[in-house]
Amino acid sequence: MKLQPSTSLSTDAARKAPLAVEGLSVSYHHKPVVWDLSFIAPEKGLVAVVGPNGAGKSTFIKAALGLIPKLSGEITVYGKPVDKQRKLIGYVPQRGSVDWDFPASALDVVTMGLYGEIGWLKPVRKSHKEQALAYLEKVGMADFADRQIGQLSGGQQQRVFLARALAQDASLYFMDEPFVGVDAATERAIINVLKKLKDQGKTVICVHHDLQSAPDYFDHALILNVRPVASGPMHEAFTSENLQRAYGGRLAPSELSGLMSLAGQ
Repeated sequence: MKLQPSTSLSTDAARKAPLAVEGLSVSYHHKPVVWDLSFIAPEKGLVAVVGPNGAGKSTFIKAALGLIPKLSGEITVYGKPVDKQRKLIGYVPQRGSVDWDFPASALDVVTMGLYGEIGWLKPVRKSHKEQALAYLEKVGMADFADRQIGQLSGGQQQRVFLARALAQDASLYFMDEPFVGVDAATERAIINVLKKLKDQGKTVICVHHDLQSAPDYFDHALILNVRPVASGPMHEAFTSENLQRAYGGRLAPSELSGLMSLAGQ
């Protein structure tokens, strides 16, 4: 069993970590959604956040980003509060949380990722648009640069937001279920981006719903069911015991056996 260790933000490991969380609790309408979560993200790691529906996975991401209030706990990015490290953070939200009727083209959306470089209320220059187009090219969307985002397919929309995150040139990325509802080509594009980010020394924390693909796509896992169940390298945390603790009777023995085979256990 690989339980989540206790975390102190005063340790050297926490100060150097892309993300360090100590005692995070979040509640909605007096109901705990995330409870007493401590976690240190690895450097150069691809972390899958997994757990059953309602386990608090997306809530954890949003609380770590400071998008929703927390009941208690501390969060640092490379040893400093999140608000002081915004330029180091990239974010790919759930598709369902985006207003796709917003009058912006794919190129406009990606250019938003450059605002840290451009500066707010400063003019967007031709060089900025060329940079944004280059990021669209990386995810295979350059031909759709002028298309309004609401006119794109689900997979295309996801790739545009992935390009926007890349444009931020962050050190730490949060992605909230980027593989949901996408086509095979987009899934391959996302996997390629994840691998490139890791090769560049980045850390990606990704809410992921597909247990079968988790061992193939990620090298670390954080398993949640409101409370933390386990975290660590995939081969240590992603075990039948931990998954059973997180999912209870929702996973049949045959499913667990198949998952452990995929994980090489």
